[in-house]
Amino acid sequence: MALLTQGELADLNATMEQRTPQELLAWAWAIFGERTAVLSAMQRAGTAVCHMAYTAKLPLDVLFVDTGVMFEETLATRDRVANEYGLRVHSLVPEKTMEAQTAEYGVLYLSNDGQEKCCDMRKTQPLLTMKGRYDALIGSLRRGDGEKRAKVPILAVDPQMNCLRVNVLATFTDQQFKDYIRTHQVIENPLHYQGYTTIGCNRCTTPVLPDEPKRAGRWRHLGPWAMYCGINPTDVNRGASLAIDLPIDVIDRILGRKVDYAI
Repeated sequence: MALLTQGELADLNATMEQRTPQELLAWAWAIFGERTAVLSAMQRAGTAVCHMAYTAKLPLDVLFVDTGVMFEETLATRDRVANEYGLRVHSLVPEKTMEAQTAEYGVLYLSNDGQEKCCDMRKTQPLLTMKGRYDALIGSLRRGDGEKRAKVPILAVDPQMNCLRVNVLATFTDQQFKDYIRTHQVIENPLHYQGYTTIGCNRCTTPVLPDEPKRAGRWRHLGPWAMYCGINPTDVNRGASLAIDLPIDVIDRILGRKVDYAI
């Protein structure tokens, strides 16, 4: 095993800038094979990535974190993706039901600190049950989403999951994204047509007015300081010193190195 830091990915990230999402998907599959999975919350971006995997005939697993308080429309979208795209969708669930969690801790999402704890228990921890199964997770973050994601790298280390995040839509502009959805009739969460520009748990997500920021509907009751759940490491920290621990041959494949270990 060896360490791969975010800083070591700088040159490779620069070469990835001109690649299409489909080319990035193909690269990830060539490097990691079955140790690759798509992470999708069943919003437009996530279902678009699922569609790309489907059309490329890549047998990728799809990880969906079902917090137990998702909208019915989101669960129906998950089922459509599995049935119509023929992808293996794994629903990951928290250890406690929302009822059990509330009985023990109270209504956590009513405070900023509580929201972080709730998101950790209901989103991050379920995902961490898959730690060690995958070396790469395909994400759907776009720079066009703005805020902390405006500079999201295509390749990012995820120390908690000890894997590489591959943000295949990072460079997709809003227009390219809309054109792809429309041209390919990608499965869409119907909540997007009800004013939800971004969709999470039903307790903490509301529709957004036309003149509001895209993420105004997430944790609206907590104010603008509560913007992200923390399941995506680049929403929290993009430090170049962050590192993951992978087999040396995998790191060599990622970085395109040819090393003679007999020397």
